[in-house]
Amino acid sequence: MKSSLCVLLLALAAPAFGAELMTAPLPALAPDQEVRIDELTLPPKFEGQVHRHDAYVYVYVVEGTVEMQVAGKPVQRLSAGQVFTENPDDVHAVMRNPSDTEPARFVAFMIKKAGAPAVLPASPAAR
Repeated sequence: MKSSLCVLLLALAAPAFGAELMTAPLPALAPDQEVRIDELTLPPKFEGQVHRHDAYVYVYVVEGTVEMQVAGKPVQRLSAGQVFTENPDDVHAVMRNPSDTEPARFVAFMIKKAGAPAVLPASPAAR
């Protein structure tokens, strides 16, 4: 099943392909929260649109190189084995694969309000 993150990316920019690996409630820790895990592959030269998650997001790069940025902070260039984090109020200003030839793959682990969308639009001015 395509994740809503993937669907938003497909709607906003060049093709990105992903899969929702898991969504599960957190009843013992926070009854109104859930954990969601997605795997995404960004084709060469992919550049996503500005968006937000309204969640705690933890990204682990599995393959290739990605550039990520939270608005107001420097762009981070991440290779396989490196991580990137976002907080619920952050705007994800940059998400791109800088390679001309190689795809980039990462896993996104998020903690969010149960049933809430995984991805929300944000103004490009938020960069």
